[in-house]
Amino acid sequence: MQENELRALISLLDDPDTEIFDHVEQHLITCGPEVIPILEETWESSFDPLSQTRIENIIHRIQFDQIKNDLQLWMLQNSNDLLAGMLIINRYQYPNLDEDIVHLQLAELRRNIWLHLMYDMNPMEKVKLLNNILFKEFGLSGNTANYHDPQNSFIHKVLETKKGNPLSLACIYSIVAQKLDIPVLGINLPKHFIAAYIDEELQTPLFYINVFNRGQIMKHDDIYSFLKQLNLPPREEFILPCSNVAILKRIIRNLMTAYDNLGNLEKREEIAILLNLLDDE
Repeated sequence: MQENELRALISLLDDPDTEIFDHVEQHLITCGPEVIPILEETWESSFDPLSQTRIENIIHRIQFDQIKNDLQLWMLQNSNDLLAGMLIINRYQYPNLDEDIVHLQLAELRRNIWLHLMYDMNPMEKVKLLNNILFKEFGLSGNTANYHDPQNSFIHKVLETKKGNPLSLACIYSIVAQKLDIPVLGINLPKHFIAAYIDEELQTPLFYINVFNRGQIMKHDDIYSFLKQLNLPPREEFILPCSNVAILKRIIRNLMTAYDNLGNLEKREEIAILLNLLDDE
């Protein structure tokens, strides 16, 4: 559609006839993300609250449709890239974020660790180095004061505030580690997401890492004891590395809980749609 045709269509957004508006809205939504700059320009020049609200809703629907498409494509082609999946979820709340900032921050963390990394370091020494750079120097820590804050689930906010929940901290930890070929993966432990250093030959954990507690080392017996306290058996899904799809599901569930606590049922129901997409994998 030509720009002049789009502008003519957008000019009808303040039409009181709901049938006309519904037709215009649907047409604009099918145009996709390329229409957003013109909608934003119209919003800025408009003094009509009804038109502005309608434009905001249309932009959000277009962006949400794009998130759903991106998530489905990620599952099909790119689910080995955890960061890419997390950034898709990030776009739900922050659609205009410059994602290069996140990539640059993680690259800088990787570089700071790489400068001290020796080829003959054993697994414990590598984890000690990760802990020193990520927790002592960079300052990552658990957000104990606002544990259920939705911001804990958005990676750029965690890097910005340096505070997160067990899941987001473990994700950053494992992403940075893997950029250095250090085999640290996420463990979908009930009630408390952690990480593990993986024996690459056996593909099983050598030991576990409680990232929320500044990289505390946990033994297998610690995990079994924790599960016993929860009256749960040591099933493989609790003690072996989980998939990136499982991680994104848990991020979304955390967000659903956070929005529930804030009383924002609209966002809770909307983001549940993303969970359903992942459940259909």
